Formats: sequence, structure tokens, C-alpha cells
Amino acid sequence: MFETKTYVSRREKLKKSLKDGIVLIMGNVDVPMNYPANTYHFRQDSNFLYFFGIDHQGMAGVMDIDNNVDYLFGDDVSLDDIIWMGPQPLVKDKAARVGVPNSMPFGELADFLKNARDKGRKIHYLPPYRAENKILMEKLLGIAVDKLKAEASVELIKAVVALREIKEPEEIAEIEKAIETAYQMHTTAMKMAKPGIYEREIAGVVEGIALSGGGTLSFPLILSKHGETLHNHDHSNKLAEGDLLLIDGGCETPMRYASDHTRTVPVGGKFNQRQREIYEIVLESNVKAIEAIKPGVTFKSIHMLAIKTIGEGLKNLGLMKGDIGQAIEQAATALFMPHGLGHMMGLDVHDMEDLGENYVGYDDEVKRSELFGTAYLRLGKKLKPGYVLTVEPGIYFIPALIEKWEQEGKFAEFINYDKVKEYIGFGGIRIEDDVLVTENGHKILGKAIPKTVAEIEAIMA
Repeated sequence: MFETKTYVSRREKLKKSLKDGIVLIMGNVDVPMNYPANTYHFRQDSNFLYFFGIDHQGMAGVMDIDNNVDYLFGDDVSLDDIIWMGPQPLVKDKAARVGVPNSMPFGELADFLKNARDKGRKIHYLPPYRAENKILMEKLLGIAVDKLKAEASVELIKAVVALREIKEPEEIAEIEKAIETAYQMHTTAMKMAKPGIYEREIAGVVEGIALSGGGTLSFPLILSKHGETLHNHDHSNKLAEGDLLLIDGGCETPMRYASDHTRTVPVGGKFNQRQREIYEIVLESNVKAIEAIKPGVTFKSIHMLAIKTIGEGLKNLGLMKGDIGQAIEQAATALFMPHGLGHMMGLDVHDMEDLGENYVGYDDEVKRSELFGTAYLRLGKKLKPGYVLTVEPGIYFIPALIEKWEQEGKFAEFINYDKVKEYIGFGGIRIEDDVLVTENGHKILGKAIPKTVAEIEAIMA
């Protein structure tokens, strides 16, 4: 946990940014895997962690804007619980640790909220994403489950985003702790990527490193020689000489702050000529995009710079042709990079996306594109000091997409399909780093994970 004053300050800032009413922040509960007593690993709600800091099940926090007072609702554990879980702090002690003066049994939350509703007070809440909380909030607020998201407080969503998007120094330090573990995850995977090894062998070791760091993976590990599938969670393949292994993995610290990196390496330790040519294009796109990061620049413009670099590189290899500027305008380059350049990162690996991607990544000035590829850009708005974001360009050869576009005669003036079809089976390459926007520019966070051809081949040797 951070110091008590951190959580008090966050709540004070939030209350000052809202007009009136009360704010309800729900914590999470255990979720069964296959029967009630066998639960998934508990993960607290990130907004509850941000404002109340308590990483325990079955809690809710309330901030009374009008009276400037905070409450924590939760139940002390029973003796039966202690037998199975060990001694646990009292709710009042947890509340005091984060500067909340009032603690109440969880069962009193319903009456508390009913009393507020009866007085006509506005109850601000965030859109729930877990079924258990949706059912509970329907009972607490008298709002049907299918109406909860639509009636969530936009005022609160925007206020939370405005606070959480600017990372405090303590938060940046936590992210860099996660990257220390991520360095071990990725460099170990590189050293293991040899012919005859199954992907699952590497995946198991990588996840074990994340667990040994005191946290867990920040998202299900993407590790596959079929990197052309963007979120490939299958680890069943046996690696062979000539394969490329794409490893997109991050971890959480014990305080739940995330890392997120991607590296792509040649199985056996040496890039062949074709792999090196494509890899160098992606690397150049990654480097140029990072170099362009500074306050006041839209991330959408940096995304377009990354695509331009990829388009020009592919044209030099004969895979694309014609005017690359026009190809980008019409989204022809999305055949090779059908995703956005990056996203916010912090307590969530895709930070705050439970609040709504457009609230996090866009605003009244910068709107989401409707073009294929760029429409998937999660972050487009102007950058501010304190943002932490990922930069992850890639080039992929997706057989189904190539076949579909060729059959439709799509973008024939920009795409050399005969040449592109020679790359079917190549896979995909993505390179991703975590970057802080500073007052004057940017900083790549954490220990540098090898990413040049020379660095990767050296560590794999």
C-alpha cells in the first residue's frame, strides 16, 4: 500500500471535481472456477484500489461529496474464516490505514443507499463489469442489470479518468518494479526459444517468473509461433528452426501495477534475411514512434507516423506500391497492421478500459477513426506529462485477410498480392515498450529488454 495521505488526497481531489451527491466504488468478490469453494485468483477492482487501497474481497467505498466524509463497508471475518485463511485485520483497521474515518458492516450499505435515494440525492457509480457486482448493484440501486451501464455517471467516469491518467511518482516506481520482473520473463523466453521446445514449456516458465515476482501475469500470456494471430493464447506448438516466436507478456506487482512488452525472436537464435528485413521495419517504426512522444502531440498522429514507416518499408521490399500516403488514407496498410499503436497502462494493463475506451483514449477534440485498423487505436488524444502508454507496432501476414482482400480486388493499386502471398506462413512481428510522457518528452520505462537484431541474437547465443 501507499502512504495513507495518498488515498486521502485522491478521494479529496475526486470529491472536489464533482458537483454533489455520493460516490459508490464497489470492490470485487471471489469468483468460482467450477464450484463455489474453488475460486479464481482474486483480483481487486482497480478503481477501488486507487481510491481505497484495500486488496480484500467483499468491500465497498462511499464518498459523500456534500458532507466531505468517506465510508468503508465490509464485514470482519468469522472464526471459521480464520481457520481457513488465518488472522485478518478488522475492517475498522483497514479503513484507518487508508484514512477512512467510518467503517460499517456490508449489510448496512443497502439502507445507506436507500436513504440517499429517498432524499433525492444523486448516486454516482462506475459501469460494473463483473456479473456478481451487476446483480448486487441491481439490488442496491434499483436499476435493472441491463440498464446499469447506460445509467452510470459520466461525470464520475470523466473525473476518475482525469485523475488516474496522470501517474504519480509512486505509481511510476511500481510500474518499473513490474518491468524488472518482465525483463526476466522475456529474456528467459528468448534463451529457451530453441528447436524442439514446445511453446507451453516456455509459457509455463514465464508465468512462473511473474508469480515469483510477487504478483501474476497482467493478462493471459500471448506466446506463439503464429504471431499473425494478434491475441494468440494457444501454446501447443512445437518450435522448429525458421519459426518466429512472438511473446507478448506483462506482469503485475503485488500492488497490481502492470507491465506490457512484446518481443519477437527467431527460433534457434538467428534471423534469416526475410525475417531480418521485416523485423527492421517494425523496429524502425517502434523507435520513430517513441521518439515522437511529447506533451501536446496527439497519439493518433504518432500512430499514423508508425504506419507510414511500415508502409514505406514494405514498399521498399516490393510488398506495397503506389502512393503510400494515399494507401494510409484508405487504410490499405491495415492488411499488415490491423491494430492500434498502443494504449494507456497503469493499474490495468489496458488502463481504465472498464470505464469505456473512448472516455480514456479520446475527447471532444480527437475522435476515433472509422477506418479499419486505426479504428482499433485505443488512445488517440493529446499526450500529457504523467501518461504511461505502450508503443507496439507490428507487421503480420494473416492468410484469411490476404485471401479475402485479393479476391475482392481490394487496394490492388497499393498491394502486390503475388509478392505478399510468398510470405504466408511467415507469422507476425510486434515490438512493444512501455513509455512515460515527461514534461519535455518521454522516457522508456524500466530496464531495456533486448530488441535490436544484434541484442536479441547475442542473448540467444
